[in-house]
Amino acid sequence: MALTLYHCADARSFRALWALEELGLAYELKLLPFPPRVLAPEYLAENPLGTIPLLVDGSTRMTESAAIAQYLATRDGPTPLSVEPGDPAYGAWLNGLHFGEATLTFPQTLVLRYTRLEPKERRNPQVADDYGRWFSARLKGLSPRLAEGGGWYCAGRFTAADISVGYALLLAQTLGLHERFAPDVADYWARLQAREGFQKAKAAQGGAEAPSWQTP
Repeated sequence: MALTLYHCADARSFRALWALEELGLAYELKLLPFPPRVLAPEYLAENPLGTIPLLVDGSTRMTESAAIAQYLATRDGPTPLSVEPGDPAYGAWLNGLHFGEATLTFPQTLVLRYTRLEPKERRNPQVADDYGRWFSARLKGLSPRLAEGGGWYCAGRFTAADISVGYALLLAQTLGLHERFAPDVADYWARLQAREGFQKAKAAQGGAEAPSWQTP
């Protein structure tokens, strides 16, 4: 049975789409407008939270993007995206999966909300600026990892941790925060975008209408 991914263009579900392409797995992609809970209310029958992503694999249903990246990397045993227990880089790999979401993506969601998602009368430049600075401060933790990981987050190679962190950098570019990247982070982001898996994921969602939050 093929995997099914419910996805909005360049939303958190891009992590799952990118992982699927990197691994060469067969999948069915269901593209939805953003936010689906408002613009595609029928989706609530699949995911009552109305959030993206949703990955369906038989009886398995997952809605957390970093967890999906880990699941896909390990469901059929070791893959190039996984780092196995016992490997010295295993802890760093797990940390990277969560660092990309909890530390780097979270503050950006506040920037997104208070610059683009809220009605104009409710937007708050001060909140957006504060959380943009928060993101920049947390991003400083990436450079030491790249130095230790040989230009990648860990293990001296590309893994699912890079997918998790890479999505946070994609969102930063959308929000204009990429101008704050240190040179080593900018180089890392360029290498991520050059990957065939990243480019295939972008192409797979190419027929989707760009979400309204991509423009100020």
